[in-house]
Amino acid sequence: MGASAVLKLQKAGFTVDQVEALADFMDTQAASKADLLKETSAIRSDMAEVEHRLETRIIEAKADILKTIIGVMVVNSAVVLAAMFGLAKLLGH
Repeated sequence: MGASAVLKLQKAGFTVDQVEALADFMDTQAASKADLLKETSAIRSDMAEVEHRLETRIIEAKADILKTIIGVMVVNSAVVLAAMFGLAKLLGH
C-alpha cells in the first residue's frame, strides 16, 4: 500500500494500527507480478503439453481410420474377386 493511500485512509478516520493491519492483509492477499508471471508460465506449459497430446491422438486416430479403410478395401477386393471367379466357374470359363 502506497503512502498516499495510507494518508487517505488516515484522513478518512482509520487509525495507524488499522491502516497497518489493512496493508498487511492486502500484502498477503494480492498476487505479485512475479506470481502472475509464474502462473502464466505454468499454464502455458500445461497448454503446450495438452496440445502435444491432442496432436498425437489425432495422428493416431487418422492412422486407425486409414488402416480401417485399407482393411475394408482389401475385404471388398477379395469379395469381388471371389464373386468373379464364382461367376466364371458358373459360366464354364
